Amino acid sequence: MADTKKIWFITGAARGFGLLWARAALERGDNVAVTARNTDALAPLVEQFRDAVFPIALDVTDRQAVFDAVGKAHQKFGRLDVVLSNAGYGHQGAVEEITEAEAHAQIDTNLFGTMWVAQAALPILREQKSGHIIAVSSVLGVFAIPNFGIYNASKFAVEGLLDALSQEVASFGINVTLIEPAGYATDFNNPSSAKNSAPNPAYQGVRDGLAAAFANYVMGNPAATPAAILKLVDSPNPPLRLALGSSAVGDITGVYQNRLSTWESWQDVSAEAQG
Repeated sequence: MADTKKIWFITGAARGFGLLWARAALERGDNVAVTARNTDALAPLVEQFRDAVFPIALDVTDRQAVFDAVGKAHQKFGRLDVVLSNAGYGHQGAVEEITEAEAHAQIDTNLFGTMWVAQAALPILREQKSGHIIAVSSVLGVFAIPNFGIYNASKFAVEGLLDALSQEVASFGINVTLIEPAGYATDFNNPSSAKNSAPNPAYQGVRDGLAAAFANYVMGNPAATPAAILKLVDSPNPPLRLALGSSAVGDITGVYQNRLSTWESWQDVSAEAQG
């Protein structure tokens, strides 16, 4: 258990990682403001943990609603220690298949939802001179795979946003961390969570190849993640990036090695372009 009770604000806490991490914080005695589009899904937490949990209905794409929700949580508990942007979903489809509405919806939720939460919390955390902003990214925010282009784009953007933010707020005593999970057996691919573009038959071979490549992939157990998150928030020096899953670091390392090799092999052309 942490030395000091922490106050959390977690978006997307109705299921998946958000629910698991909220429950872990509550079980060790922390207080948690939990948000979901439909607060009925949060009823079991309220029934079990009573006043320690504060449910708030929230659609993170509504900027004013995000500011209102963060304000309510701060008013309820008096401070905020951990601000965790977990709300999001994965949209699948080849780049050519994604509609304008689908693209906007993905970016509005995954990127702008994260940005609004950070913006709403920052005045409070700066005044406190403390706090930890955490955003759930993905290993697919570090490297791309086919059929996930718009999801990749949203998470690559979250990576850049939070990296810049970490540099902007370090002098205020605020920590920033990106969580980069590999594949986990959450409801990420469940039709109630995942969304898919109308398929173009031209890309069926790409999808078949992706399915074959991941046929033997071992998904991580979501129930194993809360201990890692608690270690993260209790660390006096948390990292900017934390990869989750046994394959995550190896996969990321391989991608960066390939990128470095390519940049080095084209270094003469890069230097020539200097002028």
